[in-house]
Amino acid sequence: MEKLTSRNENYSQWYNELALRAGLAEHSAVRGCMVIRPYGYSIWEAMQQTLDRMFKETGHENAYFPLFIPKSFFSKEASHVEGFAKECAVVTHYRLKNAPDGSGIIVDEDARLEEELIVRPTSETIIWNTYRNWIQSYRDLPILVNQWANVVRWEMRTRLFLRTAEFLWQEGHTAHATADEAIEEAEKMLDVYAEFAEKTLAIPVIKGVKTANERFAGALETYCIEALMQDGKALQAGTSHFLGQNFAKAFDVKFANKEGKQEYVWATSWGVSTRLMGALIMTHSDDNGLVLPPKLAPIQVVIIPIYRNQEEFESVRAKCLEVYNEIKALGIRVKLDDNDKYKPGWKFSEYEFKGVPLRLAMGPRDLAAGSIELARRDTLTKSSENINNIAVRVLNLLDEIQTNLYTKAQKFRDDNIYRIDDWSSFTEVMEKGGMAYAHWDGTPETETRIKELTKATIRCIPLDNPQETGSCVLTGNPSSQRVLFAVAY
Repeated sequence: MEKLTSRNENYSQWYNELALRAGLAEHSAVRGCMVIRPYGYSIWEAMQQTLDRMFKETGHENAYFPLFIPKSFFSKEASHVEGFAKECAVVTHYRLKNAPDGSGIIVDEDARLEEELIVRPTSETIIWNTYRNWIQSYRDLPILVNQWANVVRWEMRTRLFLRTAEFLWQEGHTAHATADEAIEEAEKMLDVYAEFAEKTLAIPVIKGVKTANERFAGALETYCIEALMQDGKALQAGTSHFLGQNFAKAFDVKFANKEGKQEYVWATSWGVSTRLMGALIMTHSDDNGLVLPPKLAPIQVVIIPIYRNQEEFESVRAKCLEVYNEIKALGIRVKLDDNDKYKPGWKFSEYEFKGVPLRLAMGPRDLAAGSIELARRDTLTKSSENINNIAVRVLNLLDEIQTNLYTKAQKFRDDNIYRIDDWSSFTEVMEKGGMAYAHWDGTPETETRIKELTKATIRCIPLDNPQETGSCVLTGNPSSQRVLFAVAY
């Protein structure tokens, strides 16, 4: 197998080659869109299953809303439409016809829609128009709904998983009787995302709130989790929004409170997307290929028999099958690869490249010695293990690998966060990569100027941020706290 471009040589090229060659995704015939291949989709499915369980444990239900949204809906919430107007795909006609000159298929000019439809970039408008029919009284609240769907945000410069015109996601949309309940919901879902990122994806994150410049269009507050990739760039891994009563007022969604008085409903929305696939690749993988945390790996353990003739094959395979059954009985996703189309060396390279956490291999000598070779993907180390109780050993190692990947990523993140107090040091960090805790004078003008000069944005104001007086890293004006800056995807 041809070697990957190294991360140090060209990080962007390394990422693209890895996503393609590991069988995660590929570019499609539609510009800016991707095909998620079965191996990549199985990882996304594992993410879905874990998140879906977590959502339901917190009282949420799944529903589905239309892909098409009337254009007039977007004009009802001014800041929302302004935030998405340049990214919307618009449907204007509903029929095709054969060209009169026989040159092919054309749009039927007589089939123009009375009102154009927007292909869903996000669903706040269509959902709050629907909630008006669902909500009359405080007894109808809260509504805790999630949707698994695809969305379209037209992108000209795309990258597999990280930025595509169409992508998959989930979007939660909840309705509440009070502001406090809605804020509690938004914060709770942020905690769900942080737990998922750290315990399932093994990605350490920083929880915070966005500045006014970086808030979701139409939100009063946007909460986020921010992660650091191996090239020193930040990646927003999830957001949760307190929408106030903006959408309820736009779509006239009121309820009768316990005193019979009419009030507008309070709202939240929250979501993560297939962008998490990109985060997974860029946090853990190396120059040998994909590295997957065991909790998400489609194949957690692969067993490869080694043999020279049919007699050796039958005896070694029989023992490998025993090991396979023992491991499978513990609920581990295990594969016995006894396919004779490829040699063991090719298989070793292939499963290493695809990020399978553990590889077991057995040949005639191992069989005679009662041992089996074990190779770890996270450390690229090998050991000879006693065949007895190998299933329990594997189970424990998978937990160890999951923890090790998180610990390694956390150390990298912590080693690349700097407390910065002067502009020269700030620009140096932004150029080489990393996050900076630095003072900001609180003005959008300074925030914009810093972005213009360095491409760095305020990723978040950390939730656990202590009050600390100082001077803005750019203007020198007074500041009451540090915020988190980075160049981001």
